Amino acid sequence: MPDSGDVAAARAAEAAARFSYGKLVAFLAARSRDVAGAEDALADAFAAALEDWPRNGVPRTPDAWLLAVAKRRIVDALRRRYREADAGQYLEWLSELAPEADDAAAPIPDERLQLMFACAHPALEASVRAPLVLQAVLGFDAATIASAFLVAPSAMSQRLVRAKNKIREAGIALEMPEPSELPARLQCVLDSIYAVYAEGWSDPEGGDPHRRNLADEGIWLGRLVVSLLPDEPEALGLLAMMLHTHARREARRAPDGAYIALSEQDVARWDAGMIAEAEALLARASRAGRIGRYQLEAAVQSAHALRRFNRPPDWHAIVQLYDALCALSGSPVAALNRAVALAERDGAAAGLAALDEVAADARLSQYQPYWAARAELSARVGAWQACFDAYQRAIGLESDPAVRRFLLQRAEAARARSPRSHS
Repeated sequence: MPDSGDVAAARAAEAAARFSYGKLVAFLAARSRDVAGAEDALADAFAAALEDWPRNGVPRTPDAWLLAVAKRRIVDALRRRYREADAGQYLEWLSELAPEADDAAAPIPDERLQLMFACAHPALEASVRAPLVLQAVLGFDAATIASAFLVAPSAMSQRLVRAKNKIREAGIALEMPEPSELPARLQCVLDSIYAVYAEGWSDPEGGDPHRRNLADEGIWLGRLVVSLLPDEPEALGLLAMMLHTHARREARRAPDGAYIALSEQDVARWDAGMIAEAEALLARASRAGRIGRYQLEAAVQSAHALRRFNRPPDWHAIVQLYDALCALSGSPVAALNRAVALAERDGAAAGLAALDEVAADARLSQYQPYWAARAELSARVGAWQACFDAYQRAIGLESDPAVRRFLLQRAEAARARSPRSHS
C-alpha cells in the first residue's frame, strides 16, 4: 500500500497543477521572457515537490513553495545563459525573480489573461497562437492540442517549439498589450478560451484529472475578457455560447451515468438562469452590428433552447446560421453541423448528400462526430451496413466511456438489421 504521506503529497501536487499551473507559468514567463524556460522550471518544481513533500509534509502554501523552487531553477538557467553575454539583461531579470521576504504569505497575481494576449503577438505564426496559449496557460500536451485543432501531433509539437524559441530570441514582451492592440489579438484569445471550454465539455464527469474543471475555467476566462472589453460583441458571443451549452450539463447524463443525446434531454434539468444570462449577452452583442463566429454559434444554441417552451428547434434558422458560419470560417466542423441541421429540415438523404460534400476533408477522418452523424443519417435511410460501419469508426475514435456505450448500443442495433448479419 502507498504511504499516506505519498498520497497526500500526490494529491496536493495534482491540486496545484489543476488550479495553479497557468497562474505560475504566467508569473514566471512574464519575468523571465521565456515561456519554455518557465514551463521547464515549473516541471522541475513539481518533481522536487514529489520528492520533498512525502518526507517533510505538504507546505502550508504549496503554490508559493513551487514558485520559489521554480524561480531558483530559472535564475540558475539565466545565470548559465547570460554569464558572459548580457550582464545587464541578466541583472534586470534577476531582480524581477528575486524572492521577496514574504513570498510564502503573498498571493500570486493571476496574470493568465496577460499571457494569453502576449501569446497572440502578431510576430508569431497565426496558426500557433491559440495552441501556444493552451500549452503555456493550461499545460495541455501537444497531442491534446493537436486533437483540438485537427492537426498531427508531431506538426503541432514542432510549431510550439518554434513559437517559444521565437519569443525568447526576439525578446517578445510577455505583457498586456496597449488597448489599441487588443482587438487585433482578440480572436486568438477567444479561440483559445473556446478550446479550453471544449476540452472540459468533453469530460463531463470530471474523470480526467488533466481536464477537470476546464469548462468552468473557460467560462471564468470568458467573463474576464468581457470585463476587459465589455462592448466587444465576439467576447459577449463566446460567453453566451459557453453558458448556453453549460446550462445543459446536468441533462447530459442519466442517474446511472449513461449518455443522453441533446434531442432526448429533459429540458427541466437545463439551468434556466444560465440560459437567461446567455440570451441577455447575445442581445447585447447583436446591438453592436458586427456579426462574428461566436455570435452565430451562440445563436445556434439559442435556437435549440426553444425546447424549453415546448417548441421544436427552428431548423430553418439553424441551417441559415450554419450557412453563415461556413461562409465566415470555412470550418469543416461547421459544415458537418450544417449537414446534420439540413437532415432535420429537409430529410436524411439531404443531410447525407451534404456530408458527402465534405467527406474528402482529411480533418474529419479522425473526428468522431462526423462518423456518428453519418451513422445516424444512414440509419434513417435504411442503409444499415453503412450505419454499422460508421458507428464502428466513431467508437474507435471516442474516449468517453459513456459515449462509447451509447455508440455501441446503436451499432449493435444497426448490425442486427444489416443484411450482412443474416448472410
